[in-house]
Amino acid sequence: MAKQNRLAWHETLELHELVAFQSVLLWKFKKNVRKVTEPELRALYAFSINALENNLRELLRFYPMAPGFPEAARAEIGFFAGDLLGSAKTAVRYYAIAVTETATPALREVLTRQLNTAIDWHGRVFYYMYERGLYPSYDLQKLLMNDVNLASKALSE
Repeated sequence: MAKQNRLAWHETLELHELVAFQSVLLWKFKKNVRKVTEPELRALYAFSINALENNLRELLRFYPMAPGFPEAARAEIGFFAGDLLGSAKTAVRYYAIAVTETATPALREVLTRQLNTAIDWHGRVFYYMYERGLYPSYDLQKLLMNDVNLASKALSE
């Protein structure tokens, strides 16, 4: 197979999800590690921070290969709203998996109700961000530049 110098749309979107998620985690971990006094836990934070920084540096190298990647843009994603969005998205995924693993009808009913609540939570956060231009989901160039800006800030924090 010939070497490609560009990314497909679907892998670009997966790349976006990974970079956005890990950037928020990195930023949060760097803020939290300052409060950790227990040496082993602090070492785990340091390991996690280093791993995320390495991941982001490696993944950001693929952004110029993304379809329509712009040379420059200034859009920024809101850190706190992005943290909420990532948390809501993760909750939806965990609940969806839990529902498919549940045999007890009463538990399945509760998990399904909570899954629907998590879906609503995700929607509320997403539309909050979208309406304010913090998550330009229909503009791939802006979306990718948001990732680059967020990752760059998290790396330099």
